[in-house]
Amino acid sequence: MDFDRAFTERTPRIVAAKKLHRASARRKAQAFLVEGENCVDAAIGTGAARDIFVTEAGAQRSAELLQAADLMGIPTHPITEKAARQLADTVHSPGIFAVCEPVLWSLGSCLRGQPRLLSVPVETNEPGNAGTMIRVADAMGADAVVFAGDTCDPLSSKAARSSAGSLFHLPVVRNRDIDAVIERLSNSGLTLLATAADGEVNLDEAEELLAQPTAWLFGNEAHGLSTELQERADHRVRIPITGRAESLNLATASAICLYESARAQRRAGTARA
Repeated sequence: MDFDRAFTERTPRIVAAKKLHRASARRKAQAFLVEGENCVDAAIGTGAARDIFVTEAGAQRSAELLQAADLMGIPTHPITEKAARQLADTVHSPGIFAVCEPVLWSLGSCLRGQPRLLSVPVETNEPGNAGTMIRVADAMGADAVVFAGDTCDPLSSKAARSSAGSLFHLPVVRNRDIDAVIERLSNSGLTLLATAADGEVNLDEAEELLAQPTAWLFGNEAHGLSTELQERADHRVRIPITGRAESLNLATASAICLYESARAQRRAGTARA
């Protein structure tokens, strides 16, 4: 790779890639930008990467990754450190980026395989939380993550980075129609569980319930789930807090609930293979 002819911050491809930090540009280009080895590796492995941009230092750190990209015929472009700073969504550039094909699924597609465990964040505002919830769902063996309502974009740079590559590992859906999402989930035979601080079901005592095919509804970071959505769920579940903390943040609550569901399904022999 000839770094004497590296793309600069003024190179048209770098200018176009930088624009992908904006949601409107992502929609227009039908592409999104990821950074860091985890995300770029996952993008290459799943065939989602269109182009890779890498600094000289990044190329030295990621030699095996770039070899895999070359074997798959994915174009790799040398860039300057200044260009990398333009593309980065972090203070310190990771030195490697990929422009990717959109990877979001439709709700119908993710329900077609009769999923056993779904994470359904409702009106999630924080991209870091969105990405972490995707990562948690992937780690717990969930079948999909369905972002319902007016949510942040799971394809934003921060959300993708926070997912640590998991965005490419499992189906991720974004559907703004909360009513339609709830109806489709219910009609698919999934038990809807709503997290609520005053839920009538104690998570510690819900193993039989959790062994069923389940969709967990997680509320907005600031306001939680609306009363209406809680009432539409089959059960309202509380996470017992035995210490002095008043509450748990969204990503932590999702990790606890999905872990308990995955464990109950394994014990019952109903977890996905």
